[in-house]
Amino acid sequence: MKSKQTVTDHSQDLDTSSRKSEHIRICLEEQVTGIGISTGFENYRFRHNALPELSFTDIRLHSNWFGRCIKAPLLVSSMTGGTNAAGAINRRLAVAAEERGWAIGLGSMRAAIENEALASTFQIREEAPTVPVIANLGAVQLNYGFGVDACRRAVEIAEADALVLHLNSMQEIFQREGNTNFSFLLAAIEQLCRQLDVPVGVKEVGWGIDGETAVRLSGAGVSFVDAAGAGGTSWSQVEKHRSGSQMQKAAAEAFAGWGIPVADSVSDIRNRLPHMPLIASGGMRTGVEAAKAIALGADLVGFGRALLPQAASDDSAISIRRLVEQFERIEFELRAAMFGIGAGNIQDLKQTNRLSLI
Repeated sequence: MKSKQTVTDHSQDLDTSSRKSEHIRICLEEQVTGIGISTGFENYRFRHNALPELSFTDIRLHSNWFGRCIKAPLLVSSMTGGTNAAGAINRRLAVAAEERGWAIGLGSMRAAIENEALASTFQIREEAPTVPVIANLGAVQLNYGFGVDACRRAVEIAEADALVLHLNSMQEIFQREGNTNFSFLLAAIEQLCRQLDVPVGVKEVGWGIDGETAVRLSGAGVSFVDAAGAGGTSWSQVEKHRSGSQMQKAAAEAFAGWGIPVADSVSDIRNRLPHMPLIASGGMRTGVEAAKAIALGADLVGFGRALLPQAASDDSAISIRRLVEQFERIEFELRAAMFGIGAGNIQDLKQTNRLSLI
């Protein structure tokens, strides 16, 4: 059954699909990383343990995410969907995630709610039958006609284990089609958390969530938070390349260094919410960074644009092979970092006292 909030304006469907295609191209071809800001992980260093007293082959990465066992505490971060090319990217990522046992998040599913014909670009459960899948909608859409039925439909399309609502206020004001009414969203999120029968999380898209905001979200019933901090893709930079306004292009440069570094966001949230399931994402590239994020308090670590070039290859078989190799490399780096501090499993890594500010 289609959601009551399904939009039937064909021109809006085309606008959403076109925007998704542009986003992929820009992220692959243009400089969209934040300028003058980093993830913050370079400010932390592990104290090497020369006598780890464990065998490297015994190090275990297994973890759990809302009842599903995963082989590593790693996540394919929400990226795309809504076009044929995006659907192919999602399926390749799903194959690799299933093979390596990573969780996977989908890009904004607004396109599929507006146009049922695009639902297939988000349907990856066949490629990823055992790993956690996270559906995704923009939180601001709760102020633009999307309610619990639309959110439930997104979960159904993806056969998802959870729904994440993304917060992207700074992107929306630089986007020519932007939805900028973020008024009273916390109450709308709270109502959704009460009505939806899967866990509801909230994520940023690259500017971070501070501890105070995370506490407010927790109080509203949110089940998990994705810090999604600065240091990776800046969506004001992405939208700069789409803008037809010279004023907005110039203004975007003023925000190239905006946001909360991932490391700061994770640390702040964990200090205020010791038990909240927490994802660290934003500019993640290596397993060493993932190890630092987990030591700071993250339960999962998300990788996004670093995976996109391999996922967007024209040859599906080559793309999947390269993705699997990239996943393996990240896992190896994570295990090597754990070996270097004498942490035999993820719980040991979370409890280590060997990470400190430089």
